[in-house]
Amino acid sequence: MTATAHSGASRLPVRRGERRWTEAELSRVAERLEAEAAELREEIAKAERDIAARLGDALSDAGDDQADVGAKAYEREHELALTYRARELLEQTERALARIASGTYGSCESCGQPIGKARLQAFGRAILCVSCKQREERR
Repeated sequence: MTATAHSGASRLPVRRGERRWTEAELSRVAERLEAEAAELREEIAKAERDIAARLGDALSDAGDDQADVGAKAYEREHELALTYRARELLEQTERALARIASGTYGSCESCGQPIGKARLQAFGRAILCVSCKQREERR
């Protein structure tokens, strides 16, 4: 991400007592998110190839006993669940990058208060402040 894509770093919200975002800090977060997005895209592509190969193998596995069929079905379901989770993470990562680019990064999507710079530096995909996240997890 270029510096001009998020040149309003100092205008991003921070919690009381935190220093304003610097361009360098925001660039580090954006670079880490971009690297994570690239890794997730690779992971998803590999998983999709593996799933397609397993589905192709299903035709040749017609003579397997029930235990083999069950084990293979479990492996397919597990791979599908992991791929689904990777897609969710990629979506969250891309959303965070879009928020950086648009200058809305750092505001809680529930209450509108600052998420907290330290929280975002540790978990760049965060969209909720700690209070709202705790409230969501209690539900």
